[in-house]
Amino acid sequence: MRTAYSVETVRAAERELMARLPEGALMQRAAAGLAAACAELLGRVYGARVVLLVGSGDNGGDALYAGARLARRGAGVAAVLLSPERAHQGGLAALRAAGGRVSADARRDIARAGLVVDGIVGIGGRGGLRPEAAQLAQAAWESAPVVAVDLPSGVDADSGEVAGDAVRADATVTFGAYKPGLLIDPARERAGALRLVDIGLALPQEADAEALQHADVAELLPRPAPESDKYRRGVVGVVAGSARYPGAAVLAVAGALRGGAGAVRYVGPAADAVVAHFPETLVHAGPPDKAGRVQSWVIGPGIGEESDALDDVLAAEVPVLVDADGLRFLTPQRVAERTAPTLLTPHAGEAAALLGRGREEVEAARLASVRELAARYGATVLLKGSTTLVAEADGPVRVNPTGTSWLATAGSGDVLSGVTGALLAAGLTARDAGSVGAYLHGLAARRAAGPAGAPILASEVAGHLAAAWRDVTD
Repeated sequence: MRTAYSVETVRAAERELMARLPEGALMQRAAAGLAAACAELLGRVYGARVVLLVGSGDNGGDALYAGARLARRGAGVAAVLLSPERAHQGGLAALRAAGGRVSADARRDIARAGLVVDGIVGIGGRGGLRPEAAQLAQAAWESAPVVAVDLPSGVDADSGEVAGDAVRADATVTFGAYKPGLLIDPARERAGALRLVDIGLALPQEADAEALQHADVAELLPRPAPESDKYRRGVVGVVAGSARYPGAAVLAVAGALRGGAGAVRYVGPAADAVVAHFPETLVHAGPPDKAGRVQSWVIGPGIGEESDALDDVLAAEVPVLVDADGLRFLTPQRVAERTAPTLLTPHAGEAAALLGRGREEVEAARLASVRELAARYGATVLLKGSTTLVAEADGPVRVNPTGTSWLATAGSGDVLSGVTGALLAAGLTARDAGSVGAYLHGLAARRAAGPAGAPILASEVAGHLAAAWRDVTD
């Protein structure tokens, strides 16, 4: 599990540790890890040209001390001081003693650099970069690989929001713990490859955000036992599709079957199309409460206008996933009346409608938006997008680390609904089902797109789910 902690939590842990260490020891630990990461990126340190973009405070100090270590190994290191009068004096003295220098021509040094280290603003920074820093950051991005110290300057460590100009890094070396903003877009895309340096912080057991890894997903995946039958494995009810969108039903059923369901009961007007593709499906004309026994319901993909089906499904005493068209007719009161878990799976546009704001506001503040939705509806919310988030009213937000931009294709969300519904039927909690479903869905999309990336179909994502499952369990 990759865990991330807020700035406040990290700062408290740092203070507790610094009280027990000699002065400056914690910064030296961070600088050593930063220098080692820079050396790996350079390949050969001796003779390399490194430029440090140095702001005020400890973030700049980390960069200066790391620069001193690289200079002692033969690198030519130049420090660009954005606030010379407030530069970390100990770090600056160490750099000069090691043979480094203060840049007299920032643009020229950046243009000749083999590596640029971003030490402009630390994790406590708020808002975008000032114009001078923004210009230097852009020049660095255009000239050489960029390594960010703790996080790219200009992004919000706690939320992942980017309020103005910010550094775009090829790699970020973060200290003590991941910060939520490193895992969540739009900041995540600016962080590049992440490297965590352990500096000895004692952190709480519960994080602010977390991302599952293969081992975590493998532990959560349901496995049939020798005595299993279709009901023990889980039967999913799917209400999807319409005369206009029969494919939505087919894709949702595909996801449910490939997601490990013991059986799928389909209710809706696209029964002929569903059975033509998947003769294993049990079909019923409706209403849903007459279709037979299920352990979860999925409702919404392609259903068009509201019908009595949503009332029937919400009245069921089993977990319910509401997606797509089903979300348009949902209210907090309708969810609050339920006794069983409810999982909502909006994309940014649907989330914006539920919250009564613009889509761009949701995309700019994904973490705040998913938390607000979960609190307002009293449900688990899976917010789809460049970084898919799963949140409940309390506890850490789950950040999905898999996927590809090629997933932005019609029908991919229908497949995700089916997969997640199958996991709900198998007994996973709404939070775990959403997290595991998104993880497998993202892996399947990567497989479909291939190593170089290529356009994919939603049906191809469904077709690769079994391979994604094997990737995790093997």
